Amino acid sequence: MGANDRVRVGLIGCGGISVADTRAFCAHPEVEIPVVCDVDDAQIAETLARFQKENWPKPETVKDFRRILERKDIDACLVCTPDHWHALPTVLACEAGKDVYCEKPLATSIAEGRAMVAATRRNGRVTQMGTMWRSGDHYREAIEFVHSGRLGKVRQVRVWAYLDWVKDAGNPPDGPVPAGVDYDFWLGPAPQRAFNPNRFHFNFRWFWDYAGGLMTDWGVHLINLALWGMGPEYPKSVISSGGRYVLTDNTETPDSQIAVYEFPSYRMIFEHQVGNNLGPDRREHGVAFTGTDATLILDQSGWEVIPERSKKDAPSEKHAVEKMTDQARVNHAGNFLECMRSRKPTVENFEIGHHVSTVAHLGNLAFRTTGRVEWDAASGSVVGNEAAQKLVSRQYREPWTLPYLNV
Repeated sequence: MGANDRVRVGLIGCGGISVADTRAFCAHPEVEIPVVCDVDDAQIAETLARFQKENWPKPETVKDFRRILERKDIDACLVCTPDHWHALPTVLACEAGKDVYCEKPLATSIAEGRAMVAATRRNGRVTQMGTMWRSGDHYREAIEFVHSGRLGKVRQVRVWAYLDWVKDAGNPPDGPVPAGVDYDFWLGPAPQRAFNPNRFHFNFRWFWDYAGGLMTDWGVHLINLALWGMGPEYPKSVISSGGRYVLTDNTETPDSQIAVYEFPSYRMIFEHQVGNNLGPDRREHGVAFTGTDATLILDQSGWEVIPERSKKDAPSEKHAVEKMTDQARVNHAGNFLECMRSRKPTVENFEIGHHVSTVAHLGNLAFRTTGRVEWDAASGSVVGNEAAQKLVSRQYREPWTLPYLNV
């Protein structure tokens, strides 16, 4: 593509995250979204109403994402589905010659992520995982400071998310599928289940069939920052514990969890809680890089460097963000569009996204099995924990199959 060429993007999944992502893409004047897809007529209707309100051209609508992949006029796909539907549309889009921007986490299993990476390599596609903080200016500045060495030797990274917006979802009974919903298609490769409102829009992320709870939801954003600062290492082992201590609803994933990762050159501690927002350093969420000379703490509000009291010459800085905006997401979409032209890797290409998502998945593998996993990064497998190794991949419900799943 030339610098002035139009970029035609097909939207797959019209749920909540698609609102922010389509705005980020349409902030770039070369972008058109001529077709949108969802299995729920109500979500399609909401999207059409929103496009009209934004004064964007009215798109065509389909309920089967494969109709988008068949179109020769589509340059890229924007995958905003629930997590269990990330891998298959992405892989098939790559095979159809489309570039792909896929929301985080990369998939619901490590093996699916590997398949997505293999598909992009073999088909020469440009990809971006939607972890927009990788394109935020103050995040980049903070990570550059970590890389500068001025913190001294960083031997521990602490990551946390204490989120009071996660509420008890109640215990609604199973019931009829809402009108206009192709529920069998919504389940797709996931196991057959009776329809339950809590398993559907938004709350799907609290069920193992479709997602990985807060570890792969907010955790991926924060782990992304940690790994951006610390480099491409994989952990050698992970221990994890937690449970459901507050929530009494019919969701499954833990409301409280802690995981300790042993990397070759440092330790990372991840923790989350729901229903409160007073985390470490009185911050709802954050990443703290602890060095021998100083600690850098980073969150959405900015970053701060706190010197060790015994280090008189250690740095001390504070950089606040005056107002949170969606600029990081706009930048992230812009980086993807730029790389579609140059065919260079994006800042959060699937190689990076797979690394980040794998680390999050390993925390859940430990939590869901014996509490500990040892990871052989060279073979991409768990050592000595058969139950955890089974969770590295997932069984697809017939007739769905995922190309490259066993690469």
